[in-house]
Amino acid sequence: MRSLPSRVMRPFCLSPSLLTHSSRHSFHSIPGSVFPSSRTSLGFCTNLLIRRTPLLISNCGGGVTANPSSQVRWNRTQKAAVAEPDEKLTALRELFSKPGIGVDAYIIPSQDAHQSEFIAECYMRRAYISGFTGSAGTAVITKEKAALWTDGRYFLQAEKQLNSNWVLMRAGNPGVPTTSEWLNDVLPPGAKVGIDPFLFSFDAAEELKQAIAAKNHKLVYLYSLNLVDEIWKETRPKPPNKSIRVHDLKYAGMDASSKLSFLRSELLGAGSSAIVISMLDEIAWILNLRGGDVPHSPVTYAYLVVEIDGAKLFVDDSKVTPEVLNHLKEAGVELRPYDAILSEIESLAAKGAELWLDTSSVNAAIANTYKSACNRRLQSRATKTGRKGDTSNGSHDQSCGPSGVYRPSPISLAKAVKNKAELEGMQHSHLRDAAALAQFWVWLEEEIDRGAKLTEVDVADKLFEFRSNQAGFVDTSFDAISGSGANGAIIHYKPEPESCSIVDQKKLFLLDSGAQYVDGTTDITRTVHFGEPTAREKECFTRVLQGHIAVDQAVFPENTPGFVLDAFARSSLWKIGLDYRHGTGHGVGAALNVHEGPQSISYRYGNLTSLQKGMIVSNEPGYYEDHAFGIRIENLLYVKEVDTPNRYGGIEYLGFEKLTFVPIQTKLLDLSLLSTGEIDWLNEYHSQVWEKASANHKTCNCPLYMHLTCQLQFCICFCELPRLTFDLTGFAPARWFCSPMALEQHKTCCKAMIPVVFIHFFNGFV
Repeated sequence: MRSLPSRVMRPFCLSPSLLTHSSRHSFHSIPGSVFPSSRTSLGFCTNLLIRRTPLLISNCGGGVTANPSSQVRWNRTQKAAVAEPDEKLTALRELFSKPGIGVDAYIIPSQDAHQSEFIAECYMRRAYISGFTGSAGTAVITKEKAALWTDGRYFLQAEKQLNSNWVLMRAGNPGVPTTSEWLNDVLPPGAKVGIDPFLFSFDAAEELKQAIAAKNHKLVYLYSLNLVDEIWKETRPKPPNKSIRVHDLKYAGMDASSKLSFLRSELLGAGSSAIVISMLDEIAWILNLRGGDVPHSPVTYAYLVVEIDGAKLFVDDSKVTPEVLNHLKEAGVELRPYDAILSEIESLAAKGAELWLDTSSVNAAIANTYKSACNRRLQSRATKTGRKGDTSNGSHDQSCGPSGVYRPSPISLAKAVKNKAELEGMQHSHLRDAAALAQFWVWLEEEIDRGAKLTEVDVADKLFEFRSNQAGFVDTSFDAISGSGANGAIIHYKPEPESCSIVDQKKLFLLDSGAQYVDGTTDITRTVHFGEPTAREKECFTRVLQGHIAVDQAVFPENTPGFVLDAFARSSLWKIGLDYRHGTGHGVGAALNVHEGPQSISYRYGNLTSLQKGMIVSNEPGYYEDHAFGIRIENLLYVKEVDTPNRYGGIEYLGFEKLTFVPIQTKLLDLSLLSTGEIDWLNEYHSQVWEKASANHKTCNCPLYMHLTCQLQFCICFCELPRLTFDLTGFAPARWFCSPMALEQHKTCCKAMIPVVFIHFFNGFV
């Protein structure tokens, strides 16, 4: 689905794409050459490698090249040379010269103080000031100009949503400057650039500071106020205040005390005495807590400080129920006010604590507070002892005071490798999700067949209804991407009631959706056609499926990073000069964030995290033709050991096991492109769909259930009819199929469903 909140995929960066993520896929602008030459200009963003090579977006029928932003200058109905008034920009600029502010430019990233991908409405500052609602992007405002950077997922959306006061910077395209390059170009030397240090990771802020120093610009940290909040005022939504709940041990697989013990052993090994955890999903995972502060992600706004002999959770105590309070006490965790985090950091530094900080995620306000407090402590000790020395850069003899431990959070990898209980929860939740999707697709096709006029929002709402009826449903895991025709080409399209399209029977329909259950998180994409697809659509769909199959069947040695597998997914598209502008796979949390790191399957070969047993990743190649259609096929997989006949080098070999069991539409296939092995894979997958998903309904004997199982098994429930569905090429004789259910018990039901089943068969949902 989207981008990831991992060290390698953050929502904001200062390199060419300015965004890191990631999702529901990790979607970024992809260069024309996935593996550029050594002379290619490189930009690093929080360990994320971004290439600034030409972007090529090809068309199935012929070459279509995407122009850089410098050539695509706002052509929407030929915008007027004079921009319309923008009261928000005017009000923001008036603050630049106020006492205590004094800046010439202000940068507004997408994220909150925890570097979250999804954020509460009250923190959607970039969306408020710009009107662009995509999940990733960065706004930069000077006294005279306003520009917004976003990646390839959102180019089309940004074109629609930004008014004429804004310049769209298509990050990653040739000729498009980074934020720092642009600021260095448009500002006079010696200018001051303001940021809210709570909204930037320490690494991102340092990178920006160094980049703009080339023109003697100064980075100004505005600790006491956020300029967007100042103009938002009373219309700004209230901060979330949802109650926290305990995540049951039967789903977590390990109690909070054991997880904290693991963390403390990591601290001792690193020579650290305490760690600050600011990533919300890491806090939720290690304490076995879940919340509701952030849309689609079961987390709560909090910080966690873990010391060798204790732990403190900084959170609004009104969210803490008696059950949660007792749970925290049993784990040895004390409560502190959310806003007291900086004073705690100062206190730890004053005590000489060697604080472990993951500077790719901990915000600049926390990191700078610690560094400043350490320097003050050192200077105080030096004054008392008569020692002198330069401590401005924080480098000093450790015996004189703390200097900090700066390395990635140990929780990130531990959380990514699922235990047995977490995997079981993911499997169970995916089967319930499959049942909801089976009901949904039957409903949708029947509605389309009878001529109903359904909007993209209607469809997404109905899917929510089916899912919400499943046991353990909590929320969606992201806003459904429900795109008909050209809207499917907007990779992270979000339909709005006032502007969305009708689901057109004559066009491709892409539906990317997911759910949060008490025991797991789902993320699935299917692309379908309710009429007759064109030959071009069928070829593109088939090549996307071939890439999906190649990743699913991959076997690889342990210690293999995910980027190695990315080319598997693209190979069939590359053969005819096609590609897609996003990564192939992202990590997924267990009843947590739909995007998590550190693992991924992506062309960004800067991420060297190896795929390990128990990790969950998405498999979602696609193809998108701007203003025409979009195709994506997505399943979730978990990494498992594979029993190979040889073990070269004495190492393990790994592969994938599927979590998602929902049919793939067969009428979109160009059979001439598929190999025997690929057809066998599809047949076997659909057999598993029937076997696993139908078992989830074994206690149901209603006619609707029989209808659904007919759809799920992709055959007609009659022993005298051949299994027509999968023997598509004549490579194997049609196999006769009899339902595992006793047909005599359902004879009346099956006969009643004959016309409907035939309709679904010939429409492709066989």
